[in-house]
Amino acid sequence: MGKDYYNILGISKNASEDEVKKAYRKLALKYHPDKNKSIEAEEKFKAVAEAYEVLSDKKKREIYDQYGEEGLKGGTPCGGGGGGGGFSGNGQQFSYTFHGDPRATFTEFFGTDNPFESFFNMGGLGQSGGQGMYFMQDNMETDDPFMNLGGGRGNAFRSQSFSASSPHMGRAKTHNQDPPVEYDLYVSLEEVVRGCTKKMKISRKVMNPDRSTRREEKVLTINVKPGWKAGTKITFQKEGDQIPGTIPADIVFIIRDKPHSIFKRDGSDIKYTANITLREAMCGTKIQVPTLKGDKISLRLEGVIKPQSIQRIQGQGLPYPKEPSKRGDMIINFNIRFPDNLTESTKQILWDCLP
Repeated sequence: MGKDYYNILGISKNASEDEVKKAYRKLALKYHPDKNKSIEAEEKFKAVAEAYEVLSDKKKREIYDQYGEEGLKGGTPCGGGGGGGGFSGNGQQFSYTFHGDPRATFTEFFGTDNPFESFFNMGGLGQSGGQGMYFMQDNMETDDPFMNLGGGRGNAFRSQSFSASSPHMGRAKTHNQDPPVEYDLYVSLEEVVRGCTKKMKISRKVMNPDRSTRREEKVLTINVKPGWKAGTKITFQKEGDQIPGTIPADIVFIIRDKPHSIFKRDGSDIKYTANITLREAMCGTKIQVPTLKGDKISLRLEGVIKPQSIQRIQGQGLPYPKEPSKRGDMIINFNIRFPDNLTESTKQILWDCLP
């Protein structure tokens, strides 16, 4: 199971959405590092943020309830998928990793990153719902032009100001901006190498002159640059729902690495595991190493290859984000296949030959 998100928030497994929010609100304020100076506060603040992000999202919560933390990270086949990765209910591969910034979660939820100087000085708080945005992905370079991106994060609190001069302490009208609505945008390593264009179709509420609302579809174009790292954010300002009395939310897409069948990313380097036999490891051999361009490189292995040995092929990694003309390396690890059994004569030969 890994981390017990329900225990972290102090709620039961059948807790409602409101109970999840209440638990996070209470613990986030309790352990916020600006207020709580204890040694363990920072870690607890981060833990409750991660637990909230999982349990407040219906899809993530369903996968977590069924497969635990490993399922969220794509390590277990979920829903209708198969193979070695996690899959969402529509058969697409699902993988979630906490972005690691609990303050961003706090800001998104409460609508402020400075709660103890301005947030608590307000006369009260009003809860706002999410944007309710519906996103479809148009990937020009695949055969599946529209892919549902899943639920974004838009639940937050919007502070309400009160007029001290009013005898009834009535609420003054404010025009606060709704918190950003974030969506993960998965790109393959091949797309990171050359860059690509993603088209995102959104459906949002637009306000008419008479203040009534209607649905409008709009296509947002994202030019993914070569070498962009996971976590890169692309913001479309004020493209959220238009609601009277508020400023539309920003729409934010966060670049995520799509799991690759043979390569793993390590910064601007990529890692590849080559399978070789024990004889090849000891006596040398030539292997064909695949690249992200689709071709192969011949590599002569000389000397003894040990399990911890690595080989580097310079310039076969990913572009550097700030210098796309330069590229990282390919790091080759080795999986040495040992024989299942040996004959007595072979054992004797090895005994005589090996030190």
